[in-house]
Amino acid sequence: MAFPILTTFVLVLFSASCATSASVQENFFQCLDANSDVPIPALCSRSNSSFTSLLNSTAQNLRYLLPSVPKPEFIFFPSHESHVQAAVICARKLAIHLRFRSGGHDYEGLSYVSETETPFILLDLARLRSIDVDIDDNSAWVQAGATVGEVYYRISEKSKTHGFPAGLCSSLGIGGHITGGAYGSMMRKYGLGADNVLDARIVDVNGEILDRAAMGEDLFWAIRGGGGASFGIILEWKIKLVPVPETVTVFTVPKTLEQGATKTLYRWQQVADKLDNDLFIRVVIQVTNADQKGDERTVTTAYNALYLGDADSLLGVMNRSFPELGLTRKDCIETSWIKSVLYIAGFPSDTPPEVLLQGKSLFKNYFKAKSDFVQQPIPETGLKGLWERLLKEDSPLMIWNPYGGMMSNISESAIPFPHRKGNLFKIQYVTSWSDGSDELKTKHMDWIRGLYDYMSAYVRTSPRAAYVNYRDLDLGMNRNKNTSSAEASAWGDMYFKGNFRRLVQVKSKVDPDNFFRHEQSIPVVLEQNQD
Repeated sequence: MAFPILTTFVLVLFSASCATSASVQENFFQCLDANSDVPIPALCSRSNSSFTSLLNSTAQNLRYLLPSVPKPEFIFFPSHESHVQAAVICARKLAIHLRFRSGGHDYEGLSYVSETETPFILLDLARLRSIDVDIDDNSAWVQAGATVGEVYYRISEKSKTHGFPAGLCSSLGIGGHITGGAYGSMMRKYGLGADNVLDARIVDVNGEILDRAAMGEDLFWAIRGGGGASFGIILEWKIKLVPVPETVTVFTVPKTLEQGATKTLYRWQQVADKLDNDLFIRVVIQVTNADQKGDERTVTTAYNALYLGDADSLLGVMNRSFPELGLTRKDCIETSWIKSVLYIAGFPSDTPPEVLLQGKSLFKNYFKAKSDFVQQPIPETGLKGLWERLLKEDSPLMIWNPYGGMMSNISESAIPFPHRKGNLFKIQYVTSWSDGSDELKTKHMDWIRGLYDYMSAYVRTSPRAAYVNYRDLDLGMNRNKNTSSAEASAWGDMYFKGNFRRLVQVKSKVDPDNFFRHEQSIPVVLEQNQD
């Protein structure tokens, strides 16, 4: 007799859950309708046949799409700015936890998953993607849902000699990308994307739209590099366009261990931050097959570069500054800036620039990533220990991005992104795997954490540093709405150094009840005598 009783109990719970979900959606829609003069698009609930495909559409990390991971009650795709305003007003009024995304590239899924607070709803800005380029003013207004690739393409439509110094991955949502800093292949020449923002429009906790003048300089400072989703919802950025030559040059030169990769990389560490500011050479490090049979594996270091000039000029720079790489004329590809974007992003050579309008990610996998900043060259002995560890993993990836140039000339407190003078390069670590099993996840997570521990001897410490756009919940996380700034400093100091304190002060002023929050959002001051 116990079994039918249990079944009935489960059915009652399930029915109550469905009713609650339906009532939340109905109440939210009614509130939206009452707070916007523009007709509200339909909400996409879990029962909708399109729910899963829409939720997964821009999410990059498959770890956060598994059935066991909490899902939003429904997804709302605003088609007008007033819809975003109404969503904030209604989420506050109905006490519904709100997550929002522009591109879905958050490494830990924080823009579309909440593992600490449920139920929650998702605001997806994908339909807010207009781009208005003004070449005469050297600027553009870009809505948050536009991708970096779309922004680049629309600039190139208007001018062959203008660009914007943001991300290497063309499917990044520009809204969230700039909130973390936004580095790219022109960072040594022009700094970060966030260094080149002139204005912004944001929906604050009261549902008001504020531009730079209305929000004030403290909040304008905080949203340019202070991490996404802590201060409000970015509607659009006004970005400053930068000059680019009609002809740029790209190259990729691989070096395996058998070809002297260790010595070449040691030399790169000594020169990469001191090269001509027009030259950006990053190193992509992977494990590859050492022979055609695939019996032996080796480490390949690929020197992937953009030079803002022609090949002859580039060869002169390289022969003076980094002859050890052995760059030749046949390695160099002269092209336009917009086609260099495709090259650096990894598209095939015959890909037309129009592919940037599709906004599709080339990388979608189960993965874990971490980051570090290096201030002294890693000795060859340290590199050899690194190779040993990489060769034990299935699909490891490291990307070393050079600093110096303009990055050293901008104060570390100019915007919240603090990693400036004194850094030779930034490391991104990635491991990826093929399915969602717990066994594979544990294996690869343990590996990357072990590698991170090994690298502690060679990277910046006191505190160890990390890049906020490479979210890493291993560094620490907020457990609830009332996490203190002292607790959050465990990760906050790593992302923001001394700027974390000012971010907490700004947050406490503009969002004192901590409405905009997630596992690594900026906390508020809980007590007067704190901080």
